[in-house]
Amino acid sequence: MPLEKHHKIILGGLTSLLIIVILANSVFLYWVYAKGNINYNSLTRKIESLQEETNSKFNELSDNLLETKKDLKSLGLQVGSIDEQINTLKASVSSDFSGIFENSVKSVVTIKTDVSQGSGFFIADGGYVVTNAHVMKGAKAAIVITYDGESHSVARIGENPTMDITLLKIDDRGYSSLELRDSDNIGIGEKVIAIGNPYGLSFSVSQGIVSNIHQEGENGLKAYILTDTALNPGNSGGPLIDVNGEVIGINNFKLSESEGLGFALESNYIKEIINELSQQLYGKDLI
Repeated sequence: MPLEKHHKIILGGLTSLLIIVILANSVFLYWVYAKGNINYNSLTRKIESLQEETNSKFNELSDNLLETKKDLKSLGLQVGSIDEQINTLKASVSSDFSGIFENSVKSVVTIKTDVSQGSGFFIADGGYVVTNAHVMKGAKAAIVITYDGESHSVARIGENPTMDITLLKIDDRGYSSLELRDSDNIGIGEKVIAIGNPYGLSFSVSQGIVSNIHQEGENGLKAYILTDTALNPGNSGGPLIDVNGEVIGINNFKLSESEGLGFALESNYIKEIINELSQQLYGKDLI
């Protein structure tokens, strides 16, 4: 076979092989593009679906808030009449608390979600709110309602399910936080009040004493104050306050087998948990 013809055969073979490789690459690249496009479209649809669901939940919360205001008005409660509410509640507690109640109640908030609601309170300046983790359990949307009737969007900073504590944050509007007392110095028989804001625009307060300390809770930890102060779902997550206006615990749950007795997580544990969550996110203590 002549050398020139042999070269043509080789060149033809290489050309055919190159064409096959190019076609194979083209098919592969098209397959990758098509698959990527399908995944992208699927992801886009999921994002749009989540956005629609989130918007729906927030709209539902807004509607519920409006209904709450209407319900309160129908009960004869004037929305925004915070001074009247404070004066009425001050009259319902003993003189031991009359001097500190007005300042304390303005730091208590409502936590309203698409599945439940409860109370909370400002734990640190900058809009930081603490509440029970079970108040936020299963929630896809939530708002915080402050004493002045304003509703605020909320970010969940972190939580400790074992101790039933969640740390939230709203935009800083200058709301005052409550001081935590060293719970190791709590004495049995001390007078306390539990404050809640169950409806966002109407406060509740109940008075009692510390019945015992370092009690074992549902989590098996001896970290709870036993009190005869009336606790209910409305003030769950709210503060248990002493006669100096300091928080000694967060209202947690009621003993179903013992009418009139309830548990509050001791303040030293609240501080420890909040600072642990803050360290994880910010690298420093919050309180």
